[in-house]
Formats: sequence, structure tokens, C-alpha cells
Amino acid sequence: MGSIFDKILSGDIPSYKIYEDEHVYSFLDINPISRGHALVIPREAKAKLHELSDESSAAIGRALPRLCRAVMAASGADDYNILQNNGAPAHQAVFHVHFHIIPKFSDSGLGVGWKQGSLAPDIAQELLASIHQSLESQS
Repeated sequence: MGSIFDKILSGDIPSYKIYEDEHVYSFLDINPISRGHALVIPREAKAKLHELSDESSAAIGRALPRLCRAVMAASGADDYNILQNNGAPAHQAVFHVHFHIIPKFSDSGLGVGWKQGSLAPDIAQELLASIHQSLESQS
């Protein structure tokens, strides 16, 4: 069974469509955190961002800034958050890649806070080596 986003894409569930093209679909969130809260999804059905094809990823990358400008103009907000979660422990509730555009007003919008850690030089070098190796293997 598909996600609610698959049902929106197929037209089985209505949405307040903002934008669509061959790879991307955007619509208003029906449970908004703030005025203008929108969602941007790929048509490609993948749960996590790293699973998307390069083509879908590039299409989202092209559409997202344009959609942010349009949502900010319509909502009247000057500031905003982009939220994208991957996996249940990361608070993903719908397992279809999606980006939230959340206009931030002084009295509403997303509230974010976390405790900062520290990065030891030896751990940084270990992480860099592993990340670089992974990037090279993907080429």
C-alpha cells in the first residue's frame, strides 16, 4: 500500500496544488505549522533522500528555491525553515521523501533547538577518510 503522498500523486486524495512538473509536486500542508506551510515531494517513490535518483534530486534542487520565493511572497514571511527527515527515529512520519517549506514568523513556525557537541580532530580525520572513500566509490 502506498503512502498518502502516493495517493495525492495519483489523484486519489485531493490536495491544494502549488506546482507540478515531470519530477516534482508541491502542495499546501493541511496541518500547517504556520501560514503558507508547503510540502515539496518527488514523483519518485522513495522513503529516504539518499535513495532518490540523481534526476529526481536535481529536479527538487531546481524547484525548491523557486517554491521558497513564491511561498514567502504569498505568506508575507521574510524567514523560513526547510525541514526534511529520513527515518522514523529522525521523526519521519510519511515514508516518501518530502521537504517542508515552513514560513517563520516571530510568533509561529518551527521551533528548533539542540545541544551542541564537540568534534575532536582525530574523530574528524576518521570521519573525513570514511566519507571521502564512500564518495569515491559512488563515482
